[in-house]
This record gives sequence, C-alpha cells and structure tokens, in this order.
Amino acid sequence: MTESGKPVLYSYFRSSCSWRVRIALALKGIDFEMVPVNLIKDGGQQFSKDFQALNPMKQVPTLKIDGITIHQSNLSILKKVGEVSKDLREETKLTWAQNAITSGFNALEQILQSTAGKYCVGDEVTMADLCLVPQVANAERFKVDFTPYPTISCINKRLLALEAFQLSHPCRQPDTPTELRA
Repeated sequence: MTESGKPVLYSYFRSSCSWRVRIALALKGIDFEMVPVNLIKDGGQQFSKDFQALNPMKQVPTLKIDGITIHQSNLSILKKVGEVSKDLREETKLTWAQNAITSGFNALEQILQSTAGKYCVGDEVTMADLCLVPQVANAERFKVDFTPYPTISCINKRLLALEAFQLSHPCRQPDTPTELRA
C-alpha cells in the first residue's frame, strides 16, 4: 500500500491475469493505484532489479494490499511457445493458440449449458466470469471463430456491459498504447 493507504496494482494493460484483478477490484469498489509494468519495453520491465525485489517471479500482476504482496503468473505460456517455435511462422503460432483456446471453449460451452444463468454460474458474477472475459479477448486477438460458442458469446456480452468490466478493460488502462485505446 502507498502512503495514501490505497492498494497498488503492478499491471500490464493486455495481461489477462492483470485484467482479472482489475475486474475484481472494480467489482468490490476498491480504489487502487496502478503502476504499469511494460512486459515488452526494454526487454521487459518485469526483469528490472526493482521489480524483481518486489516480485521474484518477475510476473504481473502483483498486488500490494494490507501489507501483503500477492503475485500471479502471466505471459509464460506464450513466451514458452515463442521459445519453442522461434523458427515457426506466425501462422503456425496462430493455429497453435486457436487450437488451445478452442479446446477449452468446447468444454466450457458444454459446461455452461447446465450452469449458466445471466452469467457463467447463475445470475451473479463469479470468479468464472472474471476468467471468461479476458480469455474471450485472447480468443478474439487470435481470431477464434465464435460460431460454435453462442453461450460464451452471450455471457461475455452481458459481462462487458457491466461497469467493473468496462473500467478494467485493457483499452482503458493508463499504459495502453494510443492506437489500442477505446
């Protein structure tokens, strides 16, 4: 926490994990300070000595709240794919990402048939919803066809209409590049 007593979130605008934390903080009405950590600039600001002192895992998000520092992983799967497939074409990486996402969405669409109400589990926002919206955004980024996922699409649309999801959206973060802002 800072001198103002607010929690501090070390975040990257496009990080799915960071987005989930921003949604949760917004849903709970918790005012916080944001410290952007650019995962690409200068080889990744998460690798700086200052950030490593804060989070030895060198990942975002990192949340300092009530005297506790909480860490979460991010980007490691895509980095691993990048390491393994440096010689592969972008099209192959896109196909890999699409396959990984659709595998999960195929199962989720079936599960939602028995759990969904307005949202993933009934009519109240749950942790499942906090995970769904960033994953749908990743799927859109990797050009996944949503035709087979009408329930996922419908729930996502309802969630994006909620203020907490709008405020936490990557296109509205202080570190979002100008060309990606809403």
